[in-house]
Amino acid sequence: MVILKTARELAAMRNAGRISQRALREAGKAVEPGVSTYEIDRIVREYIEKQGATPSFLGYGGFPASACISVNNVVIHGIPSKKQILKQGDIVSIDVGALLEGYHGDNAWTFACGDVSKEAQALMDATREALFEGIKNAVAGARVGDIGSAVQQYAEARSYSVVRDFVGHGVGAKLHEDPSVPNYGTPGHGVRLMPGMAIAIEPMINQGTHKVRVLDDKWTTVTADGKLSAHFEHTIAITSNGPVILTLAD
Repeated sequence: MVILKTARELAAMRNAGRISQRALREAGKAVEPGVSTYEIDRIVREYIEKQGATPSFLGYGGFPASACISVNNVVIHGIPSKKQILKQGDIVSIDVGALLEGYHGDNAWTFACGDVSKEAQALMDATREALFEGIKNAVAGARVGDIGSAVQQYAEARSYSVVRDFVGHGVGAKLHEDPSVPNYGTPGHGVRLMPGMAIAIEPMINQGTHKVRVLDDKWTTVTADGKLSAHFEHTIAITSNGPVILTLAD
């Protein structure tokens, strides 16, 4: 069931989203060669808790950390570790959520660790732009398929593939709500977008095949062919005046 938010609830989500975005920004500053993913997770947790909020992911479904940190061929749900030390040329996707006064903000970004290859940078650029293509289509009266189609067309036109096993979602008092928001689809199909909806649009775009596999830890999801993946996400509100990004720092 899709839950429409009141103006008050969307304002609360904006506050949560602001904290989530600022935590993500602090995490991105820490992405440097020689830094462990565990240290970045510590930075995220400390920042969120200092704001009086709670990390959305910590303990969610048993997840053991405050941020999902996914390096290179890890698509999503990478578990931070003291043993995983970032190297020059890595691309690092960080997914952060914050819960404040009963509402979540959820966002992700892929950061370059030092200088990265032209191929890696192109993938990150395309994934980021695919996110904003999706957001542009998140207007009242459109359908979820319009968002997914926009993301898919942008990515596939650049010879990338769109992950199908994991999708975006509604956000609110729960971290994951209806509707599902795939990064692929057919224009004019799917749930109709209405003012008051809040959704996370999160393209996960692969350099090679769209196929993925989940490792034995039941979380870490990698590309089936070992090639790179990038991930960008914003939580947005559907309004009568167009989409509003709720996960903005300022």
